[in-house]
Amino acid sequence: MRLEDKVTIVTGSTSGMGLVEAEVLAKEGAKVVVVGRNEKALKEVTETIIKNGGEAIGIRADITTAAGVQELFDKVMSTYGRVDVLVNNAGVFDKYTKLLDTSDELWDSIFTINLKSIYWLTKLVLPQMIERQSGAIVNIASVAGLVAGKGGASYTASKHAVIGLTKHMSSEYARFGIKINAICPGTIVTPLIADSVDNIPKDLVPTRCFGQPEEVADLCVFLASDEAKFMNGSIIPIDGGYTIQ
Repeated sequence: MRLEDKVTIVTGSTSGMGLVEAEVLAKEGAKVVVVGRNEKALKEVTETIIKNGGEAIGIRADITTAAGVQELFDKVMSTYGRVDVLVNNAGVFDKYTKLLDTSDELWDSIFTINLKSIYWLTKLVLPQMIERQSGAIVNIASVAGLVAGKGGASYTASKHAVIGLTKHMSSEYARFGIKINAICPGTIVTPLIADSVDNIPKDLVPTRCFGQPEEVADLCVFLASDEAKFMNGSIIPIDGGYTIQ
């Protein structure tokens, strides 16, 4: 197992890509901390992982506040005493809202979850990784962080910021044995878009097909594992070739 005994936090892991990431990371031996707001969903995901032979705990957390993120971190440390891998997966979309239609409230809510939650949680996790000279952080960005057109103003700006933060952190902390990389998914078929995916033109993508959550999860495993020890500050599209056009 590539991640045996690695204590791994996955934010936003009760549905969509995050759920699959948690399940796949657990199959590779990680001790997964499932993070979300819905108690029922947390229970279901953790029970499924355990039933399938993995190890997981569920923590209900509000990552839209610094206090909520601190509480999450404290609970993980009291349970395991360390964090080996952090997958900053939680994110929200702005429904392609253009700049002139974007309210201050929408802008703030998008940036709070998509960027500030990463800022808060990573600041807490990094010191103990630096002390141990080991760790991996995987930020889930988006192709909207590479090009315009895959999101509205606030979403596009927030994902560009995630990529910038990833590069900064890698340049500062790679010397301490910490891998920090970002994944930029294109259109991934999750329950959120399953009903409407047939209405999305496949000819927008060179492969003429869309991605599956398992593909993103497998990339998470690789970046968190020792196999990726020479990868740092990498910004990796997984988009069927969308961004090469």
